[in-house]
Amino acid sequence: MSRIGKLPVDIPSGVTITVGDKDITVAGPKGTLVVPVQQNTTTKVEDGKIVVTRSDDQPKSKAWHGLQRALLNNAVIGVTKGYEKKLEINGVGFRLSGGPQEIEMALGFSHPVKYKAPEGITLTTNKMEITVAGIDKQKVGQVAAEIRSLKKPEPYKGKGIKYVDEVIIRKAGKAGKK
Repeated sequence: MSRIGKLPVDIPSGVTITVGDKDITVAGPKGTLVVPVQQNTTTKVEDGKIVVTRSDDQPKSKAWHGLQRALLNNAVIGVTKGYEKKLEINGVGFRLSGGPQEIEMALGFSHPVKYKAPEGITLTTNKMEITVAGIDKQKVGQVAAEIRSLKKPEPYKGKGIKYVDEVIIRKAGKAGKK
């Protein structure tokens, strides 16, 4: 049995789960998420827990089993606590400004770079730090990765956009002639 898949997901108070044929709806205080039903899996709500089972022991079924449980767990956490990722901008002359849906950055290009957040994601700025927040874990991670890709950190001076907990391995510069 899948180590991840066999663990039940606790349903906190204030969260309602609706199991359908093609999708599972998770509603909570922060919003509603829809999780698709993976093939060869069955989801039941029993005693305040979500239990995921699979139909056979094929390798694909085992993988779908763990995935289904992980998606449901992420949805439950998302509608109760939410997710956030923090990015940091490093570089001389780099600037950041903006509001909850759109940010504008000066990243050393000849033009300012604007990024508009998709629906369900909020962007907050604090000096040279961007916080990406939302209830959908996949969407929060995708938006953070898109913002980071606008100016990836370079290995010599570390200039660019990086995750707050990311470590940039520095390279030595050119060696002078002797």
